[in-house]
Amino acid sequence: MALQERSHRLNFILLVGEDTGRHHGCYGDPAGTTPSIDSLSESGLRYTNACSTGTVCAPSRAALVTGRYQWSFGAHHMRSTVCNPPRLFTHELRDAGYHVRWPGKTDFNFDPPEGFADSTDDWIDDLERGTLPDTGFFVYCNLGITHESTMWPNDSPYTGQVQERLSREHELSPDERHDPARVPVPAYLPDTTAVRESLARYYDALTLQDRDVARVRAALRASPYAANTVVIYMSDHGRGVVREKRWCYDAGIHLPLIVHGPGISRGVDDQMVSWVDVAPTVLTLAGVRVPDGYHGRPFLTADGAPAKQRREIAFAGRDRMDEGFDRVRAARDRRFLYIRNDYPEIPYAQRLRYMERHPATHEVRRLAAEGQLEPAEMLWMHPQKPAEELYDLEADPENIHNLAKDPAHRQRRDMLRVALEAELSRSGDLGLRSERELIADGIVADRLSEYSERLEPLPEAFAIGGVRHTVLEMPDRAKDTPNEIHRSTESP
Repeated sequence: MALQERSHRLNFILLVGEDTGRHHGCYGDPAGTTPSIDSLSESGLRYTNACSTGTVCAPSRAALVTGRYQWSFGAHHMRSTVCNPPRLFTHELRDAGYHVRWPGKTDFNFDPPEGFADSTDDWIDDLERGTLPDTGFFVYCNLGITHESTMWPNDSPYTGQVQERLSREHELSPDERHDPARVPVPAYLPDTTAVRESLARYYDALTLQDRDVARVRAALRASPYAANTVVIYMSDHGRGVVREKRWCYDAGIHLPLIVHGPGISRGVDDQMVSWVDVAPTVLTLAGVRVPDGYHGRPFLTADGAPAKQRREIAFAGRDRMDEGFDRVRAARDRRFLYIRNDYPEIPYAQRLRYMERHPATHEVRRLAAEGQLEPAEMLWMHPQKPAEELYDLEADPENIHNLAKDPAHRQRRDMLRVALEAELSRSGDLGLRSERELIADGIVADRLSEYSERLEPLPEAFAIGGVRHTVLEMPDRAKDTPNEIHRSTESP
């Protein structure tokens, strides 16, 4: 039941970029050629501290559509399949009379429950013609051109977004093509030709993504719905390179979020926002009751004003990535990022078949084997992770200098450590249980055998600390005790 009657209900367009970091002009990246997204930002509300709960697509999107942390109901491993997933926020919208269309990606680590949408048909033509239902609508668009695979070489033998990017390159003017020599290279990646070329392909794809946003905005302007529609632009997680996608570093979880619509002020908002907050915010704007059990909170009121009760900390996690097990949890406020590595003995750079297709991965491994990496570039190749990491996001936005053992930052580290443990206890972290247990209890389907077939050793020259294998499952606690620092009261 709606909380309030509206003579003209708000409509919603949700635009989600794949593998898209904050590389837009409006977020201060000089290489970002994103005029339409920048324009949306100028006339809408741009959030500067928005964070995903996951570091890869399915877990992150699971939290987005349920308003619940992925680890609370079994959607935390990439890939797993939840047997009995919760309702999506789109079910609540449909129960309130909204028309929901969700074409394309439903990659949630579960099959969407029956009735999550009225249709999976495309909607842009109906938007422009004004033929969407007048009951109020929520429509979704996946902006897939920026997926990690768009950065593979143009002659890549693998399927992915390479061919789509190549087929659309004619849309870019010469001035919009990104010169590899001029793209910024983060300190944790080697500055080589192969890395620069892959990053230039990403920036080209981001400009094509901007074209897709422009098409949606043009259709909306031509429609009768322009004055009564909220547009939300965001992404699922960071760009598809090492220490970004798949990782809880800021480049992996600190993401773009722009909201534009009636009643929503123009400007910049620095409040913390988590992807579990998106579902309750949409429902609140729609005048629909937020179900009990959501872990998120609305960041806008029903009138479009900023919520008075603001989030102070966002939380995120990393678990099994295809054939590579790990468990990492993170807490981020506006100034600091805290990361807890529950299995520090498992190296960062486990072999993952999909990730190995990326030129940047090749370069990091090759140059590490040759002893040619600078200290910051070598961080990802360390044979062990620290039990805890803490980064000052203002002084060190690329997360190079770990302050977890610095006495000057002990108080902030301990505060974020306690806050993380409290949030995991409140929501219930199924990542503490082995996947075998979750399978036995009927929480997730058994996909371990499927991913065990991907296990391959790293080439001997690329061994990390003498280790060439990948860890598929949670190590035996009798032999390998995970990090218990979050229960410790020891000083640094």
